[in-house]
Amino acid sequence: MLTKMLLPQEIKQIQQSADVSIAVSYEDSDIRNVRAVILGPPETPYHFTLSFQKVRKTFSVGSSLGAHIRPPRLPCEPPTVRAATTNGGTTRFNPNIYAGGKVCFTWTGESGEQWSSAQGLESVLLSIQSLMSSNPYENEPGYEHAKSDSDRENMVAYTEKIRHETLRLAVIEPLETSLDILPDGSTKSPGVKISEEDSESWSDDEIIGYENPFTDLRKRRFLWYYESYMRLIDREERYGPTSRNRKFQKMPFESAGNTMEGHFDYIALRQRLIRIKERIMEETEGWHAQGLQAQKEELGIAVNLQRQYEQIVEDLKHQKNYTIDLNIVDGNPFVWIVTYFGRPTTPLDGGIFKMKIHLSPRFPEEQPRVFMETSIFHIRVSKEKVLCYLPKRTEEMRYHIEAIIASLEEESPPYDPRATINPDASKLFWGSPEERKQYRRTLRRDVEKSIE
Repeated sequence: MLTKMLLPQEIKQIQQSADVSIAVSYEDSDIRNVRAVILGPPETPYHFTLSFQKVRKTFSVGSSLGAHIRPPRLPCEPPTVRAATTNGGTTRFNPNIYAGGKVCFTWTGESGEQWSSAQGLESVLLSIQSLMSSNPYENEPGYEHAKSDSDRENMVAYTEKIRHETLRLAVIEPLETSLDILPDGSTKSPGVKISEEDSESWSDDEIIGYENPFTDLRKRRFLWYYESYMRLIDREERYGPTSRNRKFQKMPFESAGNTMEGHFDYIALRQRLIRIKERIMEETEGWHAQGLQAQKEELGIAVNLQRQYEQIVEDLKHQKNYTIDLNIVDGNPFVWIVTYFGRPTTPLDGGIFKMKIHLSPRFPEEQPRVFMETSIFHIRVSKEKVLCYLPKRTEEMRYHIEAIIASLEEESPPYDPRATINPDASKLFWGSPEERKQYRRTLRRDVEKSIE
């Protein structure tokens, strides 16, 4: 009973947090069925990887590695964690995360390492995230301070293969499954849905393919981080293991059935990333026709979005807010055009910027995808013109509009590489004083061009 009282509070706290590296959900029928995702930390071999897991009648969390949590007596006793994304039980992603699913924490009886009843779901998620370090080789007991020449070579080789496999298994394959794409680029028939009764015996692939609340999140984050993934491949092809089919090096602490085997093929990964992006864009454009059909059939979502649009326009007039002009395209409430007139004293002062909001007939389960129509050099706008923003609430469009404008007007945001999706702009913005000036000059040039 204590678990059931604590969990809703924890889940709500995580859901309302500004931390974009963790997201959680749960089964309406049983609050104990918790699902979560963890974003792989930047500048590590788990860089921006994202996945999800689900286990019936237990807690479960997912990360770039995926994990199941079974804490029958939380918060009094520490949870037992089982990794779920193990490539069919064949891949060990970390010295602490075994191919068989075992996850090793440091909750021992030693001072400072005991499990505390003050810890909860978020603590578990952050502990898993902390395992995804920049040098996972040192996570293996006995290798924390290894400095021999062979150890240094192993550190590089271990990081290289983890980086390759997390991109392949935690980014590419889950998205291909949800988009019905085969590795060769062909389209497969949509998978058969798995019943709740059968979920106890799900395989990794079945878990990944099941409809879940994180499918859309994964697609939106892919659009955010697409350039980072491509840059990673560029860097690895230039300085890393460029030869195709070069086998992964086995580590001294890996053993039969508990290793990471395979070979490098960044050329293939690049093509698969490109295909995923193309398919997501096709899906986004497809919402337009689906929306018109929903409007024709007078479905509730079409009526709801039309009403929300009209209410927002009315509120803008009432507030005498002349910085935002809002329209829908050809009477389609699933395609909105926002024109933003840069306010005085903001970095966009005097500029005129247009952006298109694509809305799904399954809103709010599928969230809007926003693309700039006007070019802008900005930390929140990728080179593919994807806009990164975080609404306070996801089910009402007025919060989306507010968040879109706030993301563009931000002058001194806290540094968070997970929400800065333009690497070149971010490097200047958080660089030296001279680099910050260069960022502002480049942004100002785009402001001036916007009114030409």
